[in-house]
Amino acid sequence: MRVLLFGTDGQVGWELQRSLSYLGDLFCVGRDHPDYEGDFLEPSGLVRTIEAIKPDVIVNAAAYTAVDKAETDQENAHKINVESVLALAKAAEKHQAWLVHYSTDYVYDGSGDLPRSEETPTAPINVYGKTKEASERAIRAHCSRYLIFRTSWVYAARGNNFIKTMLRLAKSQQTLSVVDDQVGAPTSAELLADCTAHAIKKVKSVALQVDEERLAGTYHLVAKGFTSWHGFAKTIFDLSKKNGIKLVVQSVEPVPSSNYPTPAARPHNSRLDVSKFEKSFDLTLPAWQLGVERMIKELSE
Repeated sequence: MRVLLFGTDGQVGWELQRSLSYLGDLFCVGRDHPDYEGDFLEPSGLVRTIEAIKPDVIVNAAAYTAVDKAETDQENAHKINVESVLALAKAAEKHQAWLVHYSTDYVYDGSGDLPRSEETPTAPINVYGKTKEASERAIRAHCSRYLIFRTSWVYAARGNNFIKTMLRLAKSQQTLSVVDDQVGAPTSAELLADCTAHAIKKVKSVALQVDEERLAGTYHLVAKGFTSWHGFAKTIFDLSKKNGIKLVVQSVEPVPSSNYPTPAARPHNSRLDVSKFEKSFDLTLPAWQLGVERMIKELSE
């Protein structure tokens, strides 16, 4: 199996380099690859890379993820998240390759307090969410073999993320205020990468093409359970102290989102129902706390 991975510079892309390496011949293409084009501001270059490698599977871990900046940088956000993904979808269909793409809880409006299923109507409330919704529609319209994984609150030991920000602040401030009216599932890049490899292995191992394409679709892929950013922060600090990381923070105050206004609106409810993924790929996803504990242990060492 020939697997082409775009977006190796990010948290998920970094972990995918490990998990996908066991599937066959893996081609990892970042933005500045010396031999292949991987710049998502140049969709035609991505197509040339696909033409050169002729992969069986294309995994797209690249995206414009600067949520607030996207409100004013709409042209680049659309180019990266929509136009380039459309080019990937058309190229994948031409070569009868599978396309794996990551989407987001931001395709929903964040209302209510129940988990969303994949059939829940989308209604993004910011530019980033609108571009990711458009990328999903482009794939469904032009590609028959695809896996779209909607995820949320991604973190990893590599790169910048909520856990690292909280630990940095907690080493210098005794009191922190953290938003408590946004709820979701903290999900590790490691979990996403391992589940992606498992899903690809399954779709490529079925005997008949009709069974292979039956697995194509949109899936919610997050860790089990949910918490607020405030609850997430408290768990980070509790686990850090347990693992010997020295912090000076003494109290973590819950505050509403209105205390921290941002250019882009955030969904208050990012709960996603993962039962479709678990049933389709015969997996039981772990509780969100397990991935956080694993990362804290890694950082403490």
